[in-house]
Amino acid sequence: MALQASSILPSTLSIHKEGKSSFSLKENGFLGVCLNDHHKSDFNPTVLRAKIQFDQKSTSSVGAIRAQTAATAPSVTTATPQGKKTLRKGSVIITGASSGLGLATAKALAETGKWHVIMACRDFLKAERAAKSVGMNKENYTIMHLDLASLDSVRQFVDNFRRSGRPLDVLVCNAAVYLPTAKEPTFTAEGFELSVGTNHLGHFLLSRLLLEDLKQSDYPSKRLIIVGSITGNTNTLAGNVPPKANLGDLRGLAGGLNGLNISSMIDGGEFDGAKAYKDSKVCNMLTMQEFHRRFHEETGITFASLYPGCIATTGLFREHIPLFRLLFPPFQKYITKGYVSEEESGKRLAQVVSEPSLTKSGVYWSWNKDSASFENQLSQEASDAEKAKKVWELSEKLVGLA
Repeated sequence: MALQASSILPSTLSIHKEGKSSFSLKENGFLGVCLNDHHKSDFNPTVLRAKIQFDQKSTSSVGAIRAQTAATAPSVTTATPQGKKTLRKGSVIITGASSGLGLATAKALAETGKWHVIMACRDFLKAERAAKSVGMNKENYTIMHLDLASLDSVRQFVDNFRRSGRPLDVLVCNAAVYLPTAKEPTFTAEGFELSVGTNHLGHFLLSRLLLEDLKQSDYPSKRLIIVGSITGNTNTLAGNVPPKANLGDLRGLAGGLNGLNISSMIDGGEFDGAKAYKDSKVCNMLTMQEFHRRFHEETGITFASLYPGCIATTGLFREHIPLFRLLFPPFQKYITKGYVSEEESGKRLAQVVSEPSLTKSGVYWSWNKDSASFENQLSQEASDAEKAKKVWELSEKLVGLA
């Protein structure tokens, strides 16, 4: 996500339906003459003959008008089912869209006028204020409550979304919890360690449930995107800064991450807030690849992950020590040169949502110094197919899908 080297420092033609005109045969009339009291005085041979002649002339005239309309009307071309073309707005859900990368992405997509953004957030009022603060047009977004730290909330969100009647074309799993200075673990409603429970398990259940909705989309390019992080990749400098991500043999995940009978950490080790975040990001990237292996060929859905760059000023670092929050942005701007603004990072994620050139599935996207996208390499652990399968199976059990 935003975290990079946070540990380096301590129009159409409308054809109107033909109604029953005054010249048509009605159930209670004869040759267009209604047999009510008002017209009974007209019902004599002379009047009737005159009415019939008028009807014939008028009908002929109407026919000429219709013929002229048919000759001059522009042709209307409809899209074939095979082409899966649609003129409607795309519909995208973005979790954690009330701030940071999520808000910047929502803004970038809404501004195009081609997307309706469902902002899935814990704090409804905060999200509303955020949307207004960046100038988002109300008709381009909807705010819905979602707390990823509660599996019941995830299920309720899915139910509410389906009741809205909106299609789902793209799901962006962006929200994240980062507690680098925490000395003791905190837990989700179901008792999972908060970072992994929110960042991975909450998104895992959300993605699995909404997969059916994505399958039903008629949009040209359906996508499921899970935001990754460079800190979860030990093949990078930032990924090698202690504590390094390491899922080990998954014994903690298998035990439920509750800190009671077993460790609250995935690898079964001592709790470390920064490592818990990094481990959750490895799970995110493994999950994306497992989705790709299991469902891409069958559904045509594009599954992707990305690292949009180091957003050093993001609220993700709000739990870090004040000195870090003061020094980290200039360090990234002037020393590592890895700094990316929230606005730029939002545009990058928006590209992965909508750009036709970024439809390859199973890819982890990054950007170079010229802001050009490229397929990046994941670390050995973050691309371990066997471990991805185990994480998937254990996660299914923990969220009640198996």
